[in-house]
Amino acid sequence: MTRTSFHSIAVLCGLLVACGSVEDLGPTPPEEPIGVSVPSSSGLPMTEPAQVGMSSDGLNRIRPAMQAYVDDGRLAGVMSMVARRGQVVYWDAVGMRDLDAGDQLERDDIFRIFSMTKPITSTAIMTLVEEGKVALNDPISKFVPEFGDTEVLTDEGERVAVDGPITVQHLLTHTSGLTYGFFGDSPVDRLYNQSGIFFNAQSLEQFARDIAGLPLLGHPGAVWNYSVSTDVLGRIVEVASGQSFDAFLQDRIIGPLGMEDTAFQVSGDKLDRFSGNYATIGGNLRLTDSPVDGQYTRPPAWLSGGGGLTSTGSDYVRFAQMLLNEGELDGVRILSADTVRLMRTNHLPEALIPIAVGNYLSPAYGFGLGFAVVVDETASPEPDNNGVHRWAGAANTFFWIDPETELIGMVWMQYGEFAAYEIEREFQTLVYEAID
Repeated sequence: MTRTSFHSIAVLCGLLVACGSVEDLGPTPPEEPIGVSVPSSSGLPMTEPAQVGMSSDGLNRIRPAMQAYVDDGRLAGVMSMVARRGQVVYWDAVGMRDLDAGDQLERDDIFRIFSMTKPITSTAIMTLVEEGKVALNDPISKFVPEFGDTEVLTDEGERVAVDGPITVQHLLTHTSGLTYGFFGDSPVDRLYNQSGIFFNAQSLEQFARDIAGLPLLGHPGAVWNYSVSTDVLGRIVEVASGQSFDAFLQDRIIGPLGMEDTAFQVSGDKLDRFSGNYATIGGNLRLTDSPVDGQYTRPPAWLSGGGGLTSTGSDYVRFAQMLLNEGELDGVRILSADTVRLMRTNHLPEALIPIAVGNYLSPAYGFGLGFAVVVDETASPEPDNNGVHRWAGAANTFFWIDPETELIGMVWMQYGEFAAYEIEREFQTLVYEAID
């Protein structure tokens, strides 16, 4: 199986199989006690929780709750991090990085973040919007001409002309009419699955062209549908900037923010920090992608802006803090404050709310320019505030940003069945209960 086929399927639905079993998964003690200032390894400075209005006793309830998922064999390992007012107040890892090797999970190990790549790609396109090289209302055929002939395929099997062009904003909000294929059973979803586009592309340019050759499942702007839209945005970044997508991310976001371990491939000198990916097969956890010689140890066939990156908690918290700071971190400005506020504002009409991914309905959420946005905190299954924005990856890496409480939370696993909402909700509840 090629790297492209692996990450595409995992990004979309996480249906992976292989081998491995659960051994004794004892707790992993933190490398340093909470409160030690180690900004070089934690991404942000660390402080005592009381300094930013949080309870140490409350945060200390997180570890045994995460450990319980490891002890009963549901997960191999869990990394969790909480930052408030620009400082990390909790950072921990429990369980194992590699069950077969008996390696414990460490706090700064490398994870497949899959769709948590999307906010980074969305940030990249918005830097080009600020420069005037891209406009939100630009038809995407300006950058990928093949999209100029797109049609809609109705549920009745009829092809009709689109009633307007797909724009860059449609891609950012997942209202483009594109799809993934794995979350639905429409005629268009079936065409995606039959086409082999995720397996056959040998470049991002080819992938975007191939997607343009498939019909839409709805007119642009008419439906919210989780899709390959962000991958097409990656190609627009290349065309508008004149750089390869990975080089642009490195020059404009990853490098300036000091995200040293965020990349499309885990280099050989970092493989001892790369976590295995697991799924439950026959009642046991089994390895589905090796941290030694698996898919992310090799260059990808094409660069997926929708789900191709690997990263660490300490890297991603810097990206999240930049967004919470409205575009700036440590004197480096990535976006203007107005642009970040625009991104974290819901752009869906009421008729398209709530959003749903597969069978998972998000009753509290609209969608901004790159992530879900809470528009009705009373309907949220999590203890959310209006304005919280968040997303997740198919291997169950979750993050959220809460501007009202100046809070960032992350809980990450490497579990290839996208079904760990329970642990994310429990973690978030514990975090909010720890606010004094």
